[in-house]
Amino acid sequence: MKTSMLITQNNFESADDFYEALLTAHQGLTNEQSHAMNARLVLLLANHIGSNAVLGEALTAARQTI
Repeated sequence: MKTSMLITQNNFESADDFYEALLTAHQGLTNEQSHAMNARLVLLLANHIGSNAVLGEALTAARQTI
């Protein structure tokens, strides 16, 4: 059995604070700018994680919810 390296349980210091900061960061942006910002945020966080195995698990998990 393969052990997952992706943390899927709540691991936020404060999820509500992050969500508020995310919404604030999008204020005043056009849809195009908002999508570009989300893409940049994904790439920054992916770079921070660095592990292709963990990122692959994240891609699979995110796709399964669609």
